[in-house]
Amino acid sequence: MKPSALEYFVCPSCKDGLDLRVETTEGGEVIAGGLLSRGCGREYPIVGGVPRFVDSQAYASSFGFQWNRFARVQLDSFNGTRQSEEALEATTGGKGVDYEGKLVLDAGVGAGRYAEIVAAKGGEVIGIDLTTAVDAAWESIGRRERVHLAQADIFAMPLREASFDRAYSIGVLHHTPDTRAAFERVAAMVKPGGGLAVYLYARNGLAQRFPDAIRKITTRLPVRAMLAISSLAVPLYYPYRVPRVGRMLYTLCPISMHADWRWRWLDTFDWYTPHYQWKLLYPEVFRWFRENGFRDVEIFEGPIRMRGLKVAADAPAAN
Repeated sequence: MKPSALEYFVCPSCKDGLDLRVETTEGGEVIAGGLLSRGCGREYPIVGGVPRFVDSQAYASSFGFQWNRFARVQLDSFNGTRQSEEALEATTGGKGVDYEGKLVLDAGVGAGRYAEIVAAKGGEVIGIDLTTAVDAAWESIGRRERVHLAQADIFAMPLREASFDRAYSIGVLHHTPDTRAAFERVAAMVKPGGGLAVYLYARNGLAQRFPDAIRKITTRLPVRAMLAISSLAVPLYYPYRVPRVGRMLYTLCPISMHADWRWRWLDTFDWYTPHYQWKLLYPEVFRWFRENGFRDVEIFEGPIRMRGLKVAADAPAAN
């Protein structure tokens, strides 16, 4: 943790400021220590360079396992592509999004694939995650300038409301117990004039019947067993590419069809292991933006990708 992050973090319980207690440092980063609430006196430990505002990974433990196992697979700096940058652009509205000098919230940072892009474009990015995925993110990007990470609950973020210029949550909110409530918590972090972008799974009717039935089994299996089972997606990629036969197989039991075998394994594991996996409709997500004070709501291609701009409390949220 960088000492400068004290400017952004608050006690998630009382929302008062925090005092830093340092035990060990490394290259300007606080590796071990604590954050003491000035209001309620509660102390939050700093372990492995990351402040910890939660005691457990709760319902999302599979993601902690996942991102530590596949820590760098989706990092553009590691795989030599622009796939994560393009995915961020597709959700936030394209290359025109300006991060330079902006305070940005990455809600559900995972292994840090998007935070890496934002920091490289000059944004000051705060990445939170409920799970130990933050350890993978810290190892890859945590020491970089303008990157701040915390293990924290999206429903009780250690951050000041209405303080962020930009916020995004990509592929995360539908994995919480209450997608709408999670959306509202992230929306509350955006200041008037700021932007919010989300990517959520869309409800596709009958096409999801078979995979949802399979998930009733896979979500109960140990994660290491699912790691082995999902590895079958690596060789199955080839029969799944056969016309007609592949379409039938994909309907019955979808797997990732990514060309990179590591990414394919990761995405298949990601689909079948999360405890929660809600699917939404475009109109309801659009309403969430409007009800939380956003206007100029845009819908982009792909399963639910939307962006909106927050207006002042006394301004009409017309669209």
